[in-house]
Amino acid sequence: MLIDFHTHCFPDKIAQNAISKLTYVSGGLKNHTDGTLAGLKQVMADTGVDRAVVLNIATNAHQMQSVNDFAAKINEDENIIAFGSVFPFADNALEELERIKHLGLKGVKLHPDYQGFFVDDEKLKPIYKKISSLGLITVFHAGLDYGFPPPYKAEPGSMLKAFSWFDSPVVAAHMGGLNCSKEVVDKLCGTDIYFDTAFSYSSMPKYYLEKIIEKHGCDKILFGTDCPWHTADMELRMLDSLNLSENELKKIHCDNALKLLGEK
Repeated sequence: MLIDFHTHCFPDKIAQNAISKLTYVSGGLKNHTDGTLAGLKQVMADTGVDRAVVLNIATNAHQMQSVNDFAAKINEDENIIAFGSVFPFADNALEELERIKHLGLKGVKLHPDYQGFFVDDEKLKPIYKKISSLGLITVFHAGLDYGFPPPYKAEPGSMLKAFSWFDSPVVAAHMGGLNCSKEVVDKLCGTDIYFDTAFSYSSMPKYYLEKIIEKHGCDKILFGTDCPWHTADMELRMLDSLNLSENELKKIHCDNALKLLGEK
């Protein structure tokens, strides 16, 4: 089984515009789907992905309800596990987190760059505590985002501080922080924070991939692609170059995700 823990898609009516905008601000990243759920499912079928976690992001307060309604709708697909999102500074963010739980979603995606916050800002504590009380998983975009200039709003040191405010699972995407590999090794490896492999192929030196996995172990690493920007065959090629055992690969491919999602 192969579970992709880091994918994106959009409602059909906005997918084309969303992909075009994201491609432009990222400097021309190639998209491998049209941004729709159907497009995601097609690339899943083409690359051997059995199930995908779809990470939705509310970039403003007005989007929250529609973003989470979309997540709930696609979550009905047996091969999709959709996460919701809240805009942290919305007046009703705490109530929306309760609705996310009520909708049956298992987690939330927070993106410090798109949502305009530093991950260790103490103003976020009530959000983190509410997420924890509901037992939801939190996936943070971590490190560089191609569409935004420095400073990084979720670098390893600040991720570690933010993690101390959680009592529920946290995933630092992009192997703990894109373009932050040395700091990930020094500060995050060996903690209880999960990493995903999303967008690591060709963007992270093999040396650091090996160091991170050696120090962090395979039990808290999740397979992810960041589809539509990468596909499973790209990240699998990267993992296959690391001389991992069959058991270690199985943990990354699916076992860790199943355990985190409460399905194993």
